[in-house]
Amino acid sequence: MNFEERDTYGMYKGQEGEGPGPRLMGADTLLGNDVYNEKEEDLGDIKEIMLDMTNGQVAYAVLSYGGFLGMGERLFAVPWNALKLDTANKRFILNVDKERLETAPGFDKDRWPDMADPTWQREIESFYETRPPMEQSTTEQQSHRTH
Repeated sequence: MNFEERDTYGMYKGQEGEGPGPRLMGADTLLGNDVYNEKEEDLGDIKEIMLDMTNGQVAYAVLSYGGFLGMGERLFAVPWNALKLDTANKRFILNVDKERLETAPGFDKDRWPDMADPTWQREIESFYETRPPMEQSTTEQQSHRTH
């Protein structure tokens, strides 16, 4: 299922450049969206979107991968800034090989990690080679000031 199919309010249908998408999108419409890598390998789908309530930003997408009919699937918290929206194919792109994702820090649906723990956050950011959004925006602002 993709964001257009989950659009119960008509945010994206027949807008022809009008409306909020794709720059601003409803969080509920993104749940269930497929995630692929650049090699066209299916990496799973988005099960949840985690908001950082201290700054109002999206922190992670929780990706499910593996298993069959919900049995044996693993969940992975992927930093939001590691995902790219592919509007042509109505899915997300995560630049990670399928084999590498199998070694990613994951968790069971019944044992979620403390996603606010700075040590856990650094491990996830290191694996996906991302920086926290606040750090990224500060770096970008400094870069624009010097140029």
